Amino acid sequence: MTIKTRICMLSDTHTSTPHPATSTSTPYRHPLPAADILLHAGDLTKVGYLTEHETTLSVLASATAELKLVIAGNHDITLDAEHFLSTGYRRHQRPERLGTERILHTDDNLQTELRNTTKPDKTALSSYAASIRDLWTSDGARKAGIIYLDEGVHSFTLSTGAKFTVYASAYTPEFYNWAFAYPRSQDRFNPGPQAVNPVPDYPGVAIMLTHGPPLGILDFVPPDLNVGCGHLLRAVRRARPRVHLFGHIHEGWGARRGVWDGDGEEGVRLEEVGTDEKEVLERRGAFVDVSAESERPLRVGEETLFVNASIMDVGYQARNAPWVVDLELPVA
Repeated sequence: MTIKTRICMLSDTHTSTPHPATSTSTPYRHPLPAADILLHAGDLTKVGYLTEHETTLSVLASATAELKLVIAGNHDITLDAEHFLSTGYRRHQRPERLGTERILHTDDNLQTELRNTTKPDKTALSSYAASIRDLWTSDGARKAGIIYLDEGVHSFTLSTGAKFTVYASAYTPEFYNWAFAYPRSQDRFNPGPQAVNPVPDYPGVAIMLTHGPPLGILDFVPPDLNVGCGHLLRAVRRARPRVHLFGHIHEGWGARRGVWDGDGEEGVRLEEVGTDEKEVLERRGAFVDVSAESERPLRVGEETLFVNASIMDVGYQARNAPWVVDLELPVA
């Protein structure tokens, strides 16, 4: 037995708040589409300042959804405490250029101290990073339905009875010394000595929530690069979840229906999920129905809906729409 469930999907908001409801130029505006579940695939901030996290938490708290699941991304450097203490803090010592903007906040005394020393107090850095994690795992966040996910498998049950498992991971192949990075040669997603939290085989997870894309799927960077992770692709092929949500590659915004029939490259045949620009703008989201009531329900175990929900475009402008997906989930 299953139940139709609506999921609102976001990624790479980078502290950008939805535009006013009266805006006519972008679908990313107040209020976010209501859903049973909201998923955020990381890059909550531009460079991990406390004030940025507070802003994004406020946006998610105001969204209409019973459950809001959140992972970090490579820009959320203070949620990767080990990285922040070793080298990440240097991004808070100088302006960081993202798009046309130069980011250099002073949101408490820590930044003032960082900019006046070459040897920062590691205890202060650790305390600062801990305060940000505490923000996302606080009672206030929980009361707003927000749950911060570390890498691994997590299970949830909604008030509707829908029960599902999520595989979550903030990690992406190393890129310019940002957070949550691993060497591209490392296979952290499939069983073996390099994987601390491997992805389970089918039917272990219904939803995969990763910051980065699998290789060859909504990961194209001009002029001629696919920058997703090949190991992640192999893991998705084993897991065959109903949905795989990611972001990271702003240019890759979109959705593909992946058919696991062996005819396509790497065993998956990709079909573009079309959108109507006018409808997306009016409804404040790109809506896709693959539920049992749709014209073409998702075939569980045979198909995966891949979604890159990066709100920011490549110039760090919040011009892309959230994705809103209706699908079936098992009833507890």
